[in-house]
Amino acid sequence: MSEYDVLCIGNAIVDIIARCDEAFLEDNNIIRGAMNLIDVDRATLLYERMGQAIEASGGSAGNTAAGIASFGGRAAYFGKVSNDTLGGIFTHDIRAQGVAFDTRPLDGNPPTARSMIFVTPDGERSMNTYLGACVELGPEDVEEEKAKGAKVSYFEGYLWDPPRAKEAIRMTADAAHAAGREVAMSLSDPFCVDRYRDEFLELLRSGRVNIVFANEHELLSLYQTSSFESALDAIRKDCRLAAVTRSERGSIVVRGEETVPVDAITIDEVVDTTGAGDLYAAGFLYGYTSGRSLADCGRLGSLAAGLVIQQIGPRPQKNLRYEAEQAGLL
Repeated sequence: MSEYDVLCIGNAIVDIIARCDEAFLEDNNIIRGAMNLIDVDRATLLYERMGQAIEASGGSAGNTAAGIASFGGRAAYFGKVSNDTLGGIFTHDIRAQGVAFDTRPLDGNPPTARSMIFVTPDGERSMNTYLGACVELGPEDVEEEKAKGAKVSYFEGYLWDPPRAKEAIRMTADAAHAAGREVAMSLSDPFCVDRYRDEFLELLRSGRVNIVFANEHELLSLYQTSSFESALDAIRKDCRLAAVTRSERGSIVVRGEETVPVDAITIDEVVDTTGAGDLYAAGFLYGYTSGRSLADCGRLGSLAAGLVIQQIGPRPQKNLRYEAEQAGLL
């Protein structure tokens, strides 16, 4: 029996979330709805200018790990923090959610990563991320037994920004495949796809990645097309299994010639879209590693994504297993 359902690998980030209006984004040259990488000086400036904020442990794959644990799955996580206040917050939070997290922290420098997230009235989030300690994640942080023991190893595309993380991902993928396991990735962000399009396509086409998660904008960016249908046809040829989210239009799961449309859940109000894709992946991967149908995997993903966008912050505040049971999905 495998030790873990999913091993998640990502940038360990503490989110600092505040509401703002559209004018604030314009005045501070913030790209709306994207993840912008910033340096420590810019991070300090934006922190000084932002209004009342909530601190919450985040990071794309960390959110996914927390979601899997909330469903009752066995999750592990690789990610680099520093031995500082934010690093302590991140470590406490992810372990408290039931995720195995044993990556050795840095000794204070560079500091733990943080992302200033500005949420406009429509719920759209604009992220400004200082990677800090994240860039130090490297091959020495790969715990081979966890990589071999997880049914699926999942990593975020954002990890292609810090160079040594690529080595860690490749090492983890090799260990996973040697043990007969699968590897999944999220494309993360259209700007991330623009930066690493050729490398991402090589990961899919070489078989190093078996499962890919993307939203519609990321998929169109990957294939440099405005046609969703042509992009969907391309991804089904390039990767064994793909799940593509489309906001209120739900998602589409493709595997070979198989196409499974999945409806979004009905929600009361969009509060904050931070973590929607991360939680969709959590629900999907929990279902997948539990041996459920692709339709059920997609429904679990839709449930988790729909719940998280009705709260502030990217980690589930409701017990996802209970919510899935109430919805008749488990």
